[in-house]
Parts: sequence; structure tokens; C-alpha cells
Amino acid sequence: MASALRTEKLNTGYDRRVVVAGVEIDIHQGEIVTLIGPNGAGKSTVLKTVAGQLMPLGGTVYINEREASDYPASEVSKYRAVMLTERMSSEQMTCGEVVSLGRYPYTGKLGILSENDRRIVTGSMELVHVTDLADRDYHAISDGQRQRVLLARAICQEPRLMILDEPTSYLDIRHKLEFLDLLRSLVRDRGIGVIMSMHELELAHMVSDRVVCITSEGRIQCTGTPEEVFTDELISRLYGLENGRLKELYADFVDNLRSKQ
Repeated sequence: MASALRTEKLNTGYDRRVVVAGVEIDIHQGEIVTLIGPNGAGKSTVLKTVAGQLMPLGGTVYINEREASDYPASEVSKYRAVMLTERMSSEQMTCGEVVSLGRYPYTGKLGILSENDRRIVTGSMELVHVTDLADRDYHAISDGQRQRVLLARAICQEPRLMILDEPTSYLDIRHKLEFLDLLRSLVRDRGIGVIMSMHELELAHMVSDRVVCITSEGRIQCTGTPEEVFTDELISRLYGLENGRLKELYADFVDNLRSKQ
């Protein structure tokens, strides 16, 4: 299976201060790799670095087996879609206009949409069920709706790689499950590689092909399938939980899910 993104001895951080060291990740097309770990462990810092928003403090990021730094910005923006947690500036923009920004790598500086571009925008909004928001002010909708609009924008880019930071944070349980079901379908049907962070362990277990554990000390504790990673021993050590607490958390989640149905 082709590699969508690979890191080699990657050090990430700010102002020459390393936050996470020695990151070795290989994301293949058609799979979801999820970063988990305590708050402040550096998951977002890793994602910002592989997204090109932070310079590596050491090591290398490869996109499609080519050094990321070798790509022209216009080329890499067609390959890689990024959805991070920061609020985007979009004064006086409708949701439809925000989604259409995903076509910018193809339209050029003038941003003039072709008929094909418009079809892709419409199709992306239909996929995530935000067509009815097309003419709404982006800042006048809920956090959960904005999250889905941003996903539509990412889909609109027709990427081979998606980088998502806590993509389900603002969604209620129903929309979390719908979002992840859609993401799995995109990965399977379009062969997209996904790297994302999540704090909901039960959802990460459900959706991920592989999981990367980042400790509060900024190192990779382990990488493996959900079955390999989500054991009482590993998760208890990662989060400082008492042994057996993981099963209680899962039971609480299942009870909460059933109560919402």
C-alpha cells in the first residue's frame, strides 16, 4: 500500500524547544492513523508540523515518498487537506463560500469557480449534510455545524491526505458517529490517508486502523492496532489511570450512547 505521509526521526516544537521527539509515523493511503495521549502531550504540535504550519526542529517529513519541503505550495495544497482547531477568519462569508475555498488550489488567485468546481462544492456539502447552510453566515452557525462545513471544505480539495485535529470535539454523540462513519467511507472509497488526533478513546478505538500513543513527556510510547494499544496496561500507563479504569470508561460511554438513541 502506498505511503501518503511518513516521518523520520521528526522533532516537533516551538521556538527551538522540542515538544515531541523522534516521531516515526507512516500513514498509508486508505487508512486512518490516530494520535492519542494526555492533554498537552504535543498531538497538535505534531499535526501542525506534518501540515507544514511549523518547521521541524529535526528529522524529515515525507509526502508521497518525497520530502515535503521539496513541494511547491501550489502542488502540496492539492495533495494535502488540513483541518485544525483554530478558528478561521472568514468575515462576511457564507458557508458555501467557505466550502468553495477548498477549490482555491485549482482556481488560482482569482478564485473563479468553473462548472466542475461548483459541482464538487455542491457534492462535498451534500456528503456532510450542510447543503441547507450554504447561504448562512459562517459565524452565525453552531460549533458543530462549523466543524461539518470545514470537513466539506477539506473534501472539496480532493486530497490524498487529510490532517485533522480533534475533528469531533464540537459534535454531539450522533454527529460524532455520523462524522466518523463518513470519514471511514471516504478513506475506503477514495483511498485517502488520514492522520488525526482524538481525545475520545472509545471513538478512536472504533475508527482507527492504527493508533500512536504520545506521552506527557513528549515521546512515542507505542504504535499499533487498536487491539494492541487499547489494553488496560498500556492506556493506564499513558494516562496515569488505575488498572481496570479503562473498562469503566468504555462502559460509561456505551451507557451514554444508548441513552441518546
